[in-house]
Amino acid sequence: METTVNDLKAKAARVNPDHKEGKVATAIEEQTSKIPSDVFLWAAFGSMGISLTLKLMKKDKNALFVGQWAAPFLLLGLYNKLVKLEGHDQHS
Repeated sequence: METTVNDLKAKAARVNPDHKEGKVATAIEEQTSKIPSDVFLWAAFGSMGISLTLKLMKKDKNALFVGQWAAPFLLLGLYNKLVKLEGHDQHS
């Protein structure tokens, strides 16, 4: 039996008809909205700086590991900003 996009949308609408966030997401948003957005930007720059330092010290694997932290920090910063602007269940 073939499932259509409309069938999937109908199932999703029945699961959460009010489109409200769960308790866990709400709790996370309440806590993350308290963190200044600059923290995530500085954390990303800090990880790049530490990565550069490790690279100069010839610790290539550690430099790569720490350097990869920048993207998640920036993504967390975007999430933080969205929570502050939109908040949970903003449309209700």
